[in-house]
Amino acid sequence: MAHEERRLEVLRAIVQDYVSTNDPVGSKALAERHDLGVSPATIRSDMAVLEEQGYITQPHTSAGRVPTDKGYRLFVDRLSAVKPLSMAERRAIERFLDGAVDLHDVLTRTVRLLASLTRQVAVVQWPTLSRSAVRHLEVVQLTASRLLLVLITDTGRVEQRVVESPVEIDADAVAELRSLLNATFGGARLGEAGGRVPELLETAPPHLRGLLAVLSAALVETLVEPGEDRLVVGGTANLARTSGLDFAGTVRPLLEALEEQVVVLRLIGEVDAGTVLVRIGEENAHEALAGASVVSVGYGSGGRSFGGLGVVGPTRMDYPGNMAAVRAVARYVGHLLAES
Repeated sequence: MAHEERRLEVLRAIVQDYVSTNDPVGSKALAERHDLGVSPATIRSDMAVLEEQGYITQPHTSAGRVPTDKGYRLFVDRLSAVKPLSMAERRAIERFLDGAVDLHDVLTRTVRLLASLTRQVAVVQWPTLSRSAVRHLEVVQLTASRLLLVLITDTGRVEQRVVESPVEIDADAVAELRSLLNATFGGARLGEAGGRVPELLETAPPHLRGLLAVLSAALVETLVEPGEDRLVVGGTANLARTSGLDFAGTVRPLLEALEEQVVVLRLIGEVDAGTVLVRIGEENAHEALAGASVVSVGYGSGGRSFGGLGVVGPTRMDYPGNMAAVRAVARYVGHLLAES
């Protein structure tokens, strides 16, 4: 085995031991716990090189070493493959998510499941409306002069507006209008759909134009100015259970960042469906997350991402396990929403 490969094996062993025990790792313990095929003296020499290269460091109070952010980065980059979840774990995901009744329930269950599987803080972004398409537009007549416009997207989101009409509304015209709206906007991506409203006002049958004019502002509002993206968070109590964490330096800023949401939304929303992204420590480019790692992935269908989900926690985390859980849950959520 080449020197570099062997040092990588030593680094892997240090990361695994430190993540599982939270104790700085010494050469003697490494030689006892791992079959590295070399003497403790060689391991000490490898550790000295790894420390010099900035992959591990020595806390003042201990003879052992702990990984640095750079060490975790190399460990993650050199993972040969993300281990698949066991059949039992996959079945547990299916059973837990299949009972969901609507989008809100799917996302709430998703954060609870991810937090439970990873013992980290789980975050899921509501499907981004700009990436969504119109599945159906429903127009419901509430009273003689009041309509309810309901937009249902292909990501399961529902937006609705109540519209007041200055004149009484004909029930037959409402049915015709519903058909016209779905023929015009069905399958259109939000953002593009809003641009079709002015043209529709000109090309619609004359007897529907008055009703369309009443609905037009609500249509544009619903299609072009959707509610802001939201984040569902779960498992913050897991931070309290992580032994050895510096509350003031790591936990408090992390909780504040989660409270702020926009910081985490920016990170979670920047991912593709199927590609697991790991940001470690200062790679997060926000001081509140300098002591944390974010493991995220997009969830969606047919290669299109609806939004992001992931876990946030201290840099001392089980990266292979968390990456596998995040990827498996995202695949299942995408599959579930595509079928709904």
